[in-house]
Amino acid sequence: MTGITSYHAGLAAEDIVGRHYAGLGWSVRETRWRGTGGEIDIVCERDDTVLFVEVKKSRSHDMAAQRVSRRQLMRIHTSAEEYLARQTFGLNTDARIDVALVDSIGHVAVLENVTLH
Repeated sequence: MTGITSYHAGLAAEDIVGRHYAGLGWSVRETRWRGTGGEIDIVCERDDTVLFVEVKKSRSHDMAAQRVSRRQLMRIHTSAEEYLARQTFGLNTDARIDVALVDSIGHVAVLENVTLH
């Protein structure tokens, strides 16, 4: 895939994932939110919970999952903490990080509440 094709495929995958979460009752608050730690693809909210979503697209869900690195997860955690610090309840805000995997036909598989080990 060329750079521009990959960019547009990524945007399309983020749109698919945003609609997926909206269908589950989440409100998309931000897309491509950039903090000092880096970018978070999608930030959602439902009730009093903030959800940070990293979107990975590839030919298969397994291939997409292999593209998630420990370094990326650390970056997302750093940016999520920065985002939460700006909320009313700060770091006491209920939050989680999901990784949404999108395959070549647009099916979404979600790894919920991804943590660093």
